[in-house]
Amino acid sequence: GMDVMVEGHTDDKSVLDNPSFKDNWDLSAKRATSVVRVLHEDFNVAPERLIAAGRSFYVPVADNGSAEGRSQNRRTRIIILPKLDEFYGMIEDGMKSTK
Repeated sequence: GMDVMVEGHTDDKSVLDNPSFKDNWDLSAKRATSVVRVLHEDFNVAPERLIAAGRSFYVPVADNGSAEGRSQNRRTRIIILPKLDEFYGMIEDGMKSTK
């Protein structure tokens, strides 16, 4: 009963010279979407549980000043999102049973 969000990230190099992408946000969103498609088509994850999100170059994990750092920033991240209403309900039920 959990959702899966895939975040796409890029380095800070402009993609404006590539007509396939409007900008780095577009590239990061398409990067996330490609992973979402694999999760759905190859691993049968229900599409209503999948979220594709583009983060562009705004959340780097390394310095964009080197080729190695830029390579680390071109990534996807898979985040498992619990259903918070169900989670809080479980906590409430657990607290009631300890009384």
